[in-house]
Amino acid sequence: MKGIEKLSEWITRHPKFIMTVALILLIPAIIGYLLTGVNYDILSYLPDDINSVQGEQILDESFHNASSAMLVIENFDDKDVVALKEKIMKIDGVTNVTWTDSVIDTTVPNSSLPSFLRKIFYSTDGKSTLMLINFESASASDETGTAIKEIRSLMNKQCFLSGMSAVLTDTKDLADSQAPIYIAFAIFLALVVMSFTMDSWVLPFVLLASLGIAVVYNMGTNIIFGEISFITKSIAAILQLGVTMDYSVFLIDRFDEEQRYTDDRSLAMGRAVAKTFTALMGSSLTTVFGFLAMCFMTLTLGFDIGIVMAKGVVFGIITVVTVLPSMVLLLYKPIYRFRHKRFVPKFNGLASFTTKHRRVFAIILLVLLVPAYLAQSNVSKYYDVVSGMPQDLDSIVALNKMKEEFNMANTHFVVIDDDVPDGKVNSMIQDIKEIDGIETVVALGEYVGAGIPKSIIPESVKSIAEKDGYQMMMINSDYSTGTDELNAQIDEMNNVISKYTDSGYLTGEGVLTKDLISIANNDFVVTSIISTVAIFILVAICFKSISIPCILVLMIELSIWINIGLSYLMGTEISFITPTVINCVQLGATVDYAILMTTRFREEIQSGKDKKTAIHDAAASSCTSIFQSALVFFSATIGVYFICDIKMIKEICELLARGSFISAIMIMLVLPPVLYILEGVINKTTYKWRVSDKESAKNENS
Repeated sequence: MKGIEKLSEWITRHPKFIMTVALILLIPAIIGYLLTGVNYDILSYLPDDINSVQGEQILDESFHNASSAMLVIENFDDKDVVALKEKIMKIDGVTNVTWTDSVIDTTVPNSSLPSFLRKIFYSTDGKSTLMLINFESASASDETGTAIKEIRSLMNKQCFLSGMSAVLTDTKDLADSQAPIYIAFAIFLALVVMSFTMDSWVLPFVLLASLGIAVVYNMGTNIIFGEISFITKSIAAILQLGVTMDYSVFLIDRFDEEQRYTDDRSLAMGRAVAKTFTALMGSSLTTVFGFLAMCFMTLTLGFDIGIVMAKGVVFGIITVVTVLPSMVLLLYKPIYRFRHKRFVPKFNGLASFTTKHRRVFAIILLVLLVPAYLAQSNVSKYYDVVSGMPQDLDSIVALNKMKEEFNMANTHFVVIDDDVPDGKVNSMIQDIKEIDGIETVVALGEYVGAGIPKSIIPESVKSIAEKDGYQMMMINSDYSTGTDELNAQIDEMNNVISKYTDSGYLTGEGVLTKDLISIANNDFVVTSIISTVAIFILVAICFKSISIPCILVLMIELSIWINIGLSYLMGTEISFITPTVINCVQLGATVDYAILMTTRFREEIQSGKDKKTAIHDAAASSCTSIFQSALVFFSATIGVYFICDIKMIKEICELLARGSFISAIMIMLVLPPVLYILEGVINKTTYKWRVSDKESAKNENS
């Protein structure tokens, strides 16, 4: 403790030095932020050891088919299509462009093409044609994005570019354009809320400035990972702001309290830092462990979000005990010159009401448990990233057109060894074609089966389907990604492939998404258990109790179930990643509300008050802070909901905003009567619950 006091004293005696260092460190942090890459492809976070991912790697390494796009051309002229193809082939990053002239001379009538090829390259009404474009780099890479933009520069109103590469390029452009807007809006809302809930017009700007420094540090140090996901980039700053604001408010409130006992501002701030240090560390640990639980997801996107956010909390705490005290001391006069009355309700009446009707609220808790759990367990989820994008994006418009005119809702790829006998390959193709929902199969076996000897097939054509000891076939499906129909189709295809070879790979967006479904469901269970157990242990250690962590964790878990369950009751579909993020973040961030209430109740009990008076006073003093914290968290996240058009990010922030208030209401209304009713049990299962450490030491000395 003496070490903390000396450190806090040094910090408060050298505010100019600390601010100088803090501002200098912003320079490498900003550079790091600008140099950190962003990954917009969620499917790339699947583990490397699953069959579909291994198939993708073969497509990338052997066939240079890491990514592709489909170009639909309406009212086409063969000569214009050939000319456009030649221009596209010259674009950096494009490895191959496939059209009918890759198979047959354009002077030959389209009717001479095998039927399966006509289905691929021409719409049913013959008014549109399809061009397949392959890229050298991954779908979400900058190189592919640049190539996509160059292709679009060659297009006219009759051309529509679709495929995952085009979708991810549009996702990047949309996220990059909207992020500054909704971050600014979130900051504005937070400022408005804090301006009315705090007693100074200047202080909110100081708090946001100090936390802003922490955000820049956090985002800048992401350069050590090389890149982060676009989801992480989109929500990390907002979450860090909302989660760590509590710590700043806690410190300032303690500083105001310490100023009553001394006129020395530096001394008062030093005492505030020293006395809040342990509490801040303890509170932040629950949040850190909530985020770190996401690192145990099989989908490595969890590691991406978890580490960045846990790191953000650490930077937040560091700046709260170093930068914030320095800024407050340096800007003391304007902060305390422009003071005003807080526009925050007093909760004395609420505390009396909940205490008086404690049995009713306890019954409400018990009644809500089962239906809330069942509701959140049955909420509908979507796994198709495309479905969460604005439908007026160029790539989405093109995708819908391709589905309508070519019946290509999905494209699978099968990769097998090229030593599989032609007879088996042809039998495999025929079996695949008989599966419900299969539109076309493109493969050399199908081509040869049309009566063309394999020996006369041009090498340029053969290299598309056979290379490096592998042969590839492309299968077009009528079913959309993430649907039960497509998943059943994939299972049937896997059965067919395994029937003819032990070394086959089935991959593509739909297959990867199916694996994503299985992994995401398992990840939710794993992270829920880990985060709950970790926070249970931390609360148990903090209070030296068995019963208190049971009460507090159950209270927040119920809040989470209600939050997610509301989506079920409203018939709203949420993304596969949303429940996992909400469970970890809401649990870790809002359990602080419960800890604050319970800590204050213990203090009142230890001061000698009876439990009725103690819970009333604890609730009356805690509810204001809880309400203020929840309001700031809500304002920081709801801004994203109003601005962002990417459904996945929009709904995560919506549920985080909603969850902060649900947790606050649960703690303010239900926790006090539960603590009152179970105080006797708590006393028996908690070390020194009614006796403070000071009083215990005094009794021992006497």
